Amino acid sequence: MDRDDQLELYGLVAEQLKEAHARVRGLRVTDEARAALTRKLLVITAAAKHDLPGAARRLDRLMKDLDEGRFPEGD
Repeated sequence: MDRDDQLELYGLVAEQLKEAHARVRGLRVTDEARAALTRKLLVITAAAKHDLPGAARRLDRLMKDLDEGRFPEGD
């Protein structure tokens, strides 16, 4: 991945993370489910620093789960 492609992907992931955080804040779920989703977003954010393509894939899966109404039960 060349530098321009990587910068573009960083921008895309950053926008998607922002959207995902907003969606999680607006969900009507239990506190445990919200905490689990927030932890997932934090893990994806941390992963983006070391494995941007992998983080993008994980974020896509999480967004798909949100779209389909699949939420974690929490701990």
